[in-house]
Amino acid sequence: MLLQVDQAVVHYKKVAALKGISMAVPEGGIVTIIGANGAGKSTTLRAISGLTGLTSGEIRYDGHRIDGLAPEKIVGLGIAQVPEGRRVFPELTVLENLNIGAFLRHDTAGIARDLESVFGHFPRLEERSGQWAKTLSGGEQQMLAMGRALMSGPKLLLLDEPSLGLSPIMVGEIAKIIVEINKRGVPVVLVEQNAEMALRLADYAYVLEAGSIALEGAAADLHENDHVRRAYLGG
Repeated sequence: MLLQVDQAVVHYKKVAALKGISMAVPEGGIVTIIGANGAGKSTTLRAISGLTGLTSGEIRYDGHRIDGLAPEKIVGLGIAQVPEGRRVFPELTVLENLNIGAFLRHDTAGIARDLESVFGHFPRLEERSGQWAKTLSGGEQQMLAMGRALMSGPKLLLLDEPSLGLSPIMVGEIAKIIVEINKRGVPVVLVEQNAEMALRLADYAYVLEAGSIALEGAAADLHENDHVRRAYLGG
């Protein structure tokens, strides 16, 4: 397995946000984590990327333990996160935002290739490369946040609510891009409240409820699960 989370516990002060969850992400494919607000989905991604420390448990990436490492060290190992709410740098241009994604890299030729690849995924970013990020639409800012993460040259991409606040048309476009990125060899962990989209994109799924994993299995199977359909798919 590329990534393994083993009995991870996270507290915010005295409140347990994660209560001993275990999950695995294989090489290739898309793994999704679905659940309601406050279930612990974003906390799981923040723990993997080093932004939130574990109370107990372990996280291993490519066979090596990474819990306790600084976030920049984890990015350097090949894990990139696209945070909820996009969080682009509004007063910088599109191109400057993308270049920030490659800040830890020194392979000039590789950076140029990845920039070309990002523009291949997101042609609108190339068209708007000189614009300030704050002038982009919400969907374009989501593309920019994803492109910035890809500029780090990730071996694993963590996506936190990429469809949040987007129109149905833009949600469909983002979904296609996620599949395209994955087909080019980047495994994806997708956190989503849009369970319908997430389960259709993913190979394997975890259902997180109140900080614990309530269900897991092939995404296609969970899509047909009665509890999942009632709780997350509108019946």
